[in-house]
Amino acid sequence: MRADLKALRAELHLLNTHRFVRIHNSMWRLISFQFIRGLAFGLGSVIGATALVSVLVYSLSTIDFIPIIGEWAKRIVDMITQSNGDL
Repeated sequence: MRADLKALRAELHLLNTHRFVRIHNSMWRLISFQFIRGLAFGLGSVIGATALVSVLVYSLSTIDFIPIIGEWAKRIVDMITQSNGDL
C-alpha cells in the first residue's frame, strides 16, 4: 500500500511539473503563450497563402491553350511586375 501511494505521489509530482500544467497555472503565461501561438499561426498562414497563390498564378500564366485563363493570368502577372517596378 505504501509503495502504491509513493508511486502515485511521484506520478502526481511529475504531472504537476509538466510544462502544459505550468503554463495553465498562470493566467498571464497562458495569455502570452496563446498570443504568440496566434501570431505564429497567422504569419504561417500568410506566408503559405502567398506561396500558394504565386505558384498558382505563375502556373496559370504559362497555360496558353486555354485562352481565357491564360490571358487573365498574364494580366495578373503584368500587374504584379508593374507594381514591383514602382518600388
